Amino acid sequence: MHSGSIVILLVEDNPGDARLVLEAWRECARGRDVRHVHDGAEALEYLNGRGRHGNAPRPDLILLDLNLPRKTGREVLAEIKSDERLRRIPVVVLTTSQSEDDILSVYNLNANCYVPKPPDLDQFQRVIRSIEEFWLTVAKLPSE
Repeated sequence: MHSGSIVILLVEDNPGDARLVLEAWRECARGRDVRHVHDGAEALEYLNGRGRHGNAPRPDLILLDLNLPRKTGREVLAEIKSDERLRRIPVVVLTTSQSEDDILSVYNLNANCYVPKPPDLDQFQRVIRSIEEFWLTVAKLPSE
């Protein structure tokens, strides 16, 4: 139940996975502004409004891969959740790993949700539709 334009930040280095996520968002969640960054360091630049992301809008939701170059998803998550300005942004870890150690580690870092990446587009669309339905339709998100 969110009013105004919804901004989603996708943090994904794999071009194929990024394309799948972006295509699934286009199919399932029309009208959402999905911003894509390619690594952990760029995600933090975006979130802190540095460099070419100086005028970037604050995201309402972050989709975060774990295995990223420059800064890992865990490092990014730890920085987000330790920053008073950013910690309330929901972070959905969307990754190929199904490791119990990975699941435990990201929840220990206060991730809001852990979602294994599905193997095909139809399943991806179902997962994205579920994420969109819960986080952007059912859940009430803070405005800042």
